Amino acid sequence: MSVLTVDKVAPGWELVRDAFLQGFTNNEEHGAQVAVYHKGQCVVDLVGGWRDRDHTIPYSEDALQLVFSTTKGIASIAVAMCVERGLLDYSEKVSAYWPEFAAGGKQNVTVAQLLSHRAGLYSVEGDITLEEALHWDTITSRLAEMSPLLPIDSTHGYHAITFGWLAGELVRRVTGLSVGEFVQQHIAGPLNAEFFIGLPEQHDSRVARLMAHPIPKFPPDVAKLMFERSGPGTKGERALSLNGSFGNGVFNKSEVHRAQVPGANGIGNARSIARIYAATIGDVDGVRLLNDHTRELATTRNTPDGEMDAVLISPTVFGMGFMLHSSESWYTSESAFGHNGAGGSVAFADPSLHLGFCYAMNTMMTVADGDPRRQRLTEAAGRCAASF
Repeated sequence: MSVLTVDKVAPGWELVRDAFLQGFTNNEEHGAQVAVYHKGQCVVDLVGGWRDRDHTIPYSEDALQLVFSTTKGIASIAVAMCVERGLLDYSEKVSAYWPEFAAGGKQNVTVAQLLSHRAGLYSVEGDITLEEALHWDTITSRLAEMSPLLPIDSTHGYHAITFGWLAGELVRRVTGLSVGEFVQQHIAGPLNAEFFIGLPEQHDSRVARLMAHPIPKFPPDVAKLMFERSGPGTKGERALSLNGSFGNGVFNKSEVHRAQVPGANGIGNARSIARIYAATIGDVDGVRLLNDHTRELATTRNTPDGEMDAVLISPTVFGMGFMLHSSESWYTSESAFGHNGAGGSVAFADPSLHLGFCYAMNTMMTVADGDPRRQRLTEAAGRCAASF
């Protein structure tokens, strides 16, 4: 019996199938999806594996997957669309659109600084419950009122979960729509794609449950570095858990799926997310989300060469919300932009190769370097695209 429940690969793209199947051969996967768009056409759509550890429930074509920070890329597309429509300006102060944000010495923070993780708001101050974090007005009010945790624009520090509320509130202020509503009405809807920030309850049974791959035993020096990045009391731990409110297992909870957490809880499928990215660089069935000028603005690098991320303790590279091609986010070329997600997921576009790509999975890996599944699939897609 084949592990694949969906096996659609255009001629010349077989390397992607090989890379996808390798994840199952290596026992790195339970269930996963990968999709590739090339020049506006879907050339790879692969789904396979199982939704459970015992391999009794197939990971089927209708499976939806939570993709963690891969969501940030879709939120960044929403912001860029508002820029293109003249509703937002990357160089303008955030407080021009969100007056309450000026509190705590943040009156001069620009939209560009906010989106490139330079506003020092990588977590909130004080204790916060999950219930409070899932209430939009509560969390955005706390972010607006607080002082930065790092000097503004002194460096960048990954806003692991807070990014989504900050970007999403900008969208809400200038459109009157929540970011989830904006995505449905102006991104997913026109493209006939399934991607949700705030999942309708009727779809919850389709969401593949997240599970963890066994954590390997790392060499002492690597384990020490990982502890320094995200161990108890570190900036990384505060950012990634929002002061502990997002603990282990919470992203499998239906109340988290239904809330809007645009930095971490987007739910969709690979074919839809790849389709969305393809529409940022070209026409997809008559729909284009961004023109070239806006895309170039949105992917302008806003982190200096070699600047260490003060939260992740690594040299991450950001544009206006998008991760850019670098040693920490290895895509298919220097022109690519997108976002990685915790545990392995990734989505990006590469205008130089006319490529839209997404990989999503239910098995989260803890690795010291890049996820091997993500790296194999990205490399395979790039090699195939370069041959056309």
